[in-house]
Amino acid sequence: MTIHKLANGRAAERADRAMTDPGINVSMEQSMDYYVANAIVRARAVQGCYFDLHRLPVHRTLRWSVQRRLADFFDDLALDAGFESQRVQEGTVLLHAPGAFVSGNGYSKGSYVSCNFSLWAESRERADEVVAQLEQIAGAARMRNESFTLDWQFTNSAGELRNASFQELGDPELLDEAYPSLGMPVREFIARYLDAPECVLILLGPPGTGKTRLVRALLAEITRRKGENAEVMYTADQRALQSDEIFVEFITGSHDAFVIEDSDHLLAARTNGNQDMHRFLATADGVARSQGRKIIFTTNLPNVHDIDEALTRPGRCFAVKHLRSLALVEAQQLAKRLCGADETRAGKVSEALIALGTRCYSVAQVYRLCG
Repeated sequence: MTIHKLANGRAAERADRAMTDPGINVSMEQSMDYYVANAIVRARAVQGCYFDLHRLPVHRTLRWSVQRRLADFFDDLALDAGFESQRVQEGTVLLHAPGAFVSGNGYSKGSYVSCNFSLWAESRERADEVVAQLEQIAGAARMRNESFTLDWQFTNSAGELRNASFQELGDPELLDEAYPSLGMPVREFIARYLDAPECVLILLGPPGTGKTRLVRALLAEITRRKGENAEVMYTADQRALQSDEIFVEFITGSHDAFVIEDSDHLLAARTNGNQDMHRFLATADGVARSQGRKIIFTTNLPNVHDIDEALTRPGRCFAVKHLRSLALVEAQQLAKRLCGADETRAGKVSEALIALGTRCYSVAQVYRLCG
């Protein structure tokens, strides 16, 4: 499979454009106080877009994580001979090729780049060619099974629902010693939940007990099962959950899971004045079924009896798991596993745990002491 070279058909394409392009006027408005160069570059980029959407009926959206520096990876995209490029910013590039157009955006996430590509093509075959070329540029640096797409939902100052999507990495494989309260190996628990018909999982526990690590492992496993990035709706914004909009989007969209963190106020019983629970009940296999999507709550509530019984009923809720702190012996076992063959280091961590003089220890404390 090869991608067309730019020299092939370029003159003919531009001649066709002169005769067939509809008259489209684009108006751009931007503050010129500090960003004159930015405004000029963006205007030039718009002027340079000469494709005709009528001839590009096939669309693809690609969400990748690439273990490269942002500037280096987007340099490679812009310099590739298969495309004519317009580099708008360090992490923004427009790629033209006969029969295809790609808009690429990337954000640095420290050790990797979160990328979104929108691709328009004249045929399915042409789309496949362009995707193959992008994959060739990314090479082995593309992280295929470790990441998931987080669709963060929030409200702006006017109370309007907004979102931002980016790729996140799952944590390294979780250790069973960190989760004794699951009553089974972590991988087995994750597999049982994802295979279960019930959609709701509630993780209770004080801060530092590994709730977020477990959620990230669940989402990464969905990616592995799909063979492509899991799409995850996420929010911790109470205002975003006070209308039906976010729930309708979840039910009608392509998300694989809905994660609500720090949801103490949302899980309380309706008899205690909780006005938002009915929306979750409708989403979690009410009249509008979740169709295999998972809904995960994390909360600091100390007691399962504080949660509305309708949400935890059999057939709707897979499990309510209380992730507790570790006893000294359990914390020492986790430290030993984290330190591996370094027995000296494990011994020092064990001494540090004893020196703390507490009855229990959070998973986060043990990880921090182990470095």
